Amino acid sequence: HSFQFLGSTEVEQPKGTEVVRDAVRKLKFARHIKKSEGQKTPKVELQISIYGVKILDPKTKEVQHNCQLHRISFCADDKTDKRIFTFICKDSESNKHLCYVFDSEKCVKEITLTIGQAFDLAYRKFLESGGKDVETRKQIAGLQKRIQELETENTELKNKVQDLENQLRITQVRASPAGSVTPKSPSTDIFDMVPFSPISPQSSTPTRNGTQPPPVPSRSTEIKRDLFGAEPFDPFSCGAGDFPPDIQSKLDEMQEGFKMGLTLEGTVFCLDPLDSRC
Repeated sequence: HSFQFLGSTEVEQPKGTEVVRDAVRKLKFARHIKKSEGQKTPKVELQISIYGVKILDPKTKEVQHNCQLHRISFCADDKTDKRIFTFICKDSESNKHLCYVFDSEKCVKEITLTIGQAFDLAYRKFLESGGKDVETRKQIAGLQKRIQELETENTELKNKVQDLENQLRITQVRASPAGSVTPKSPSTDIFDMVPFSPISPQSSTPTRNGTQPPPVPSRSTEIKRDLFGAEPFDPFSCGAGDFPPDIQSKLDEMQEGFKMGLTLEGTVFCLDPLDSRC
């Protein structure tokens, strides 16, 4: 069924009987002016569904206006004029409330009821599938929140790792400045002495006061240096010309005694009773 489309006009309120009456009076006055000028009122068709109301050209079926159902805030037929049908829709582009006015000789109440049924069906469909949609939205919101928390934790961990790397670099730079290598000084014992190293023995290591440490006799001829790195004194390895003959004979006797197994390690001993003359 085709309707005469009086047009649409902006209204200040999204609903109300007086609001649509003022809009109808305004558009009727505009129609009388156009008629006096010889212009005809255009005819349109209405396509009503749970998605909205489409205003079509009756011949080409071209959509002139598409009023989505969730943007329609008010629908009514004029009680003072049985030919008039109206609804208020919020424009998607300008966000202004527009009142659409139609003139028809019949089916006005049926059109109002049809739009009301479209609202009812849309609401039922929302209850049937919208509950699941609401649950899905909750799940998606929870996942988005969890993703945001993980991204925050990841950023904090990256910052901590970066701080640790910076501290490590600072410590390494302080320990070994660039371009210089400080040789390690040899460690000393409690007597301020350099410990003996069999790999690189020293010929002699003076004590703190600069004097040579006393020689320590060695039992084994295989050890050529003492624990201080010096060559032990061996009276038996000296040449015969180094001592007088009487001292040399005494040294020979001592050498024979040591060869028989006498030792000095940890024992204080006396070979024989002292001479009675002593």
